[in-house]
Amino acid sequence: MELIRGLHNLRPDHSGCVLTIGKFDGVHCGHQAVLANVHEKTRELGLPSTVMVFEPQPEEVFSPESAPARLSTLREKYTLLKEQNVDRLLCVRFDKHFAKQSAQSFIEELLVARLGVRFLVVGDDFRFGRQRQGDFAMLQQAGKKLGFDVASTQSFMVDKCRISSTAVREALARGDFNRANSMLGRPFVIEGRVVHGEKKGRTIGFPTANVLLKRSRSPIDGVFAVHVDVDGKRFNGVANVGTRPTVEGKRTQLEVHIFRFNGVLYGKQIHVYPVKKLRDEKKFASFEVLKQQIQRDAEIAKALFANSLTQI
Repeated sequence: MELIRGLHNLRPDHSGCVLTIGKFDGVHCGHQAVLANVHEKTRELGLPSTVMVFEPQPEEVFSPESAPARLSTLREKYTLLKEQNVDRLLCVRFDKHFAKQSAQSFIEELLVARLGVRFLVVGDDFRFGRQRQGDFAMLQQAGKKLGFDVASTQSFMVDKCRISSTAVREALARGDFNRANSMLGRPFVIEGRVVHGEKKGRTIGFPTANVLLKRSRSPIDGVFAVHVDVDGKRFNGVANVGTRPTVEGKRTQLEVHIFRFNGVLYGKQIHVYPVKKLRDEKKFASFEVLKQQIQRDAEIAKALFANSLTQI
């Protein structure tokens, strides 16, 4: 899959495509159904499939404090879309300058002149252009005039529940990983590269792998029993996602203590699969009290895995 980072990297040979525009956060089963329909059109028209996403997402620019938690970073989104056999991923930098362009300019200059869109798939609630002036009806009218067809994404049902990124976030927030995984079509995972931390965990017998979360907000927080994949091998462990209030932490990060692992993790890419939420994150009176709680968390997690109560 070709990644086109920024409109300045669009070339004349990128013109002519079947295009879908959206956040594709999590690339869940609903997104996968949309992409399956896109692929049908690409075969019919003999054109490449193109997915357009915005980075940052619009809410993260205009209302970062209330922006929804990210299910996937751009890197994760790229990997997931590649697995869906998308031909091109166009990542448009979203900022207030881009948001000021008129809806008509978005259609005529970007969609038609530069992308040569022949078939467009968007949600019927899609809004675009300055002050969100453009909508689905405007796209349909423009398509008739400028020579492209427009189709709406359809609701995709599982157990009579509409699959959406919001529904996945809600399931993750309440610790219902079976439900979230069902809607995603795969286990929810947090991945990242292990960085050096403050190394306080090793002083109490619980060394942790620290991963910075490159997203505005995490869809989960608290302490979890987890599976961890390292270099193709799976381990069990216990993880904390949060700000670490007991040690006056400021930024949200992932800390994982891996059971029965003695190797060096710095610089390695790890994949962490939350299996069961054990408790919320809280501030303890002292580091010693925190140590005692971590010991209890580890014992509970080990008991879960020993009894094989939860499997991915």
